[in-house]
Amino acid sequence: MVGAIGETMESQSASMNEIQFRDIEIKSLSGWLGILIHLIVVPVIGLVCFVFYAGGPIGITLGVLLQLIISILWFVMWNSYVVINPNEAAVCQFFGKYVGSVKTEGFRWFVNPLYEKTKVIFRIRNFESAKLKVNDVNANPIDIAAVVVWRVFDAAEALFEVDDYENYVQIQSEAALRAMATKYPYDIIEEKDLGGVALSSHQEVVATELRESVQARLSRAGIEVLEARISHLAYAPEVAQAMLRRQQASAVVAARREIVDGAVGMVELALDQLSVKGIIELDEDKKATMVSNLLVVLCSETDTTPVINTGSLYQ
Repeated sequence: MVGAIGETMESQSASMNEIQFRDIEIKSLSGWLGILIHLIVVPVIGLVCFVFYAGGPIGITLGVLLQLIISILWFVMWNSYVVINPNEAAVCQFFGKYVGSVKTEGFRWFVNPLYEKTKVIFRIRNFESAKLKVNDVNANPIDIAAVVVWRVFDAAEALFEVDDYENYVQIQSEAALRAMATKYPYDIIEEKDLGGVALSSHQEVVATELRESVQARLSRAGIEVLEARISHLAYAPEVAQAMLRRQQASAVVAARREIVDGAVGMVELALDQLSVKGIIELDEDKKATMVSNLLVVLCSETDTTPVINTGSLYQ
């Protein structure tokens, strides 16, 4: 029983994920041809109606009815024209049923004047999210925002699969940004984050993942994401000062580590050179004194003042 319910739910989920509408390009005629038919052929047919007027009462009745029909068509046919701008499409519906999309730019004419036409723009657009407050993977509150460059590539999906595709882009982009921000640390300041991806230092990696995440959410709406990139990134004001001091302390420790590593290498090199060249023989006490003095000189933050010993080394 449980297995049957699970299979039913999976089938329903799969059916919901299927795209019901795909762009179908339909043909249209030149609007100037429509104008020609509209202004010449229809009035000519109207003039024919006067022939019925010579046929007595029945002819007059038929002529009036035909003239009335022609007059109605005359006014209705003005709804057959549409202007398609570059990177634009007109989605056509016939009493609620999707017929197709016209993408040929210019002045176009439909034979059926009852089509309901909705314009969808294919031009590239920018969307910048609001500054969102989220917690990174280390639970540090951060302020983050992103810029998403997108465009519609399927007019039917954008119009019929979602209620408002522009609002859909905004909400789904911010949701993807929140989800991504919680996966990575703001900066690599903890040992467990070493070698990983950080929001502040791996911008290209983060931008690629953000674009793929947003694209996965917007594909159903017929939208292509061209680029997604973080536009603002900072610690939240309540922890900014504490995190700044932590970063400074980490930087000082890292700098000290480099200084000590370099000083130890220089002392080791000095002792090796003195031993190889036989300049002076030092016992263990003198080596310890020399190492201590060199480390003080090399690791000190201020300039050291040398003291010259003019007497014996053992004084």
